[in-house]
Amino acid sequence: QVQLVESGGGLVQTGGSLRLSCVASGRTFSSYAMGWFRQAPGKEREFVAVISWSGGTTYYANFVKGRFTISRDNAKNTVYLQMNSLKPEDTAVYYCAAPKAGFNTIAVLTTEDKYDYWGQGTQVTVSS
Repeated sequence: QVQLVESGGGLVQTGGSLRLSCVASGRTFSSYAMGWFRQAPGKEREFVAVISWSGGTTYYANFVKGRFTISRDNAKNTVYLQMNSLKPEDTAVYYCAAPKAGFNTIAVLTTEDKYDYWGQGTQVTVSS
């Protein structure tokens, strides 16, 4: 079992920045990749970014490349999502997620069905 708790969301103006955090407990954090997803009102949840267990490999959705950075601190059991140059269309509830056992190849960890554990979400609102 893995428990995930996100924090760091809030209200920010267009062009601003936020850093989301997700603290994990349960399974050995350094043994699995971690992902971030988001869900805007009236839309399906979508992939944002994923990071390998070591932090050495990352992958992003096209719409956040160059603006968002995913990172992790295994000593703190925490994964981060630094979001810069925020746009109104980034408004959503952001979720961190831990994949099913055995899924550690970053290239496949871009869909919800590869994940077993989800946080409660943190709201990010970008005003225009």
